[in-house]
Amino acid sequence: MKVEDLHSWKLGIPEALRLQQSLAHLVCYKDEISEVRWVGGVDISAPNSQGCARGAVVILDYPSLHTVEVKIVEEKVEFPYVPGLLSFREAPLIISAFRMVEKVPQLLIVDGQGIAHPRRLGLASHLGVILDLPTIGCAKSLLCGKVAEVGSEAGSFSLIWEGEEVLGAALRTKRNARPVYISIGHRTDLEGALKWILNLCQGYRLPEPTRRAHNACSANTKC
Repeated sequence: MKVEDLHSWKLGIPEALRLQQSLAHLVCYKDEISEVRWVGGVDISAPNSQGCARGAVVILDYPSLHTVEVKIVEEKVEFPYVPGLLSFREAPLIISAFRMVEKVPQLLIVDGQGIAHPRRLGLASHLGVILDLPTIGCAKSLLCGKVAEVGSEAGSFSLIWEGEEVLGAALRTKRNARPVYISIGHRTDLEGALKWILNLCQGYRLPEPTRRAHNACSANTKC
């Protein structure tokens, strides 16, 4: 897959904050997901003490959800750990892995936030804009906004609000399991995002693309 970086990754924190605000205007909130042949999932391992991390891109056939491609990259991360700026730490690894991908997905599920982010540009949205792919953020925790209690049944959800703006939804994907936090990444809408995540869960809390990406990058790093 040909990937062209929209900006340098060698930025300080003030520059990264300004860039997020600028790129947020490029996020598309409309559902542009067409026929899906392949669906992708991405995840990042936690860096070790030497700052080395492992990023994985997994491509699944749809609707069988058979894994057809796995690409893994290990690199040292340079950007510091700053909540709200994790895409500057994690996206370079994912992009490096995407440069090796042969089957370009029509939909990408990201273990991270989309627009449910203080500057409306979490990892899912940042990757979506750079890769020009429909993306959905499926995070394990809430970064910003407020949400009511979610019903215990699978498929129950509550909207994430910040003031009068809807940022996403807390979604119960498995009965009595902790909810996940869904938001638009790029080129999709919230209604479609919720349907896709439920469709891609196979009895687990997490959707198959990111669950398998997590498994692929969970081994100890070597760099």
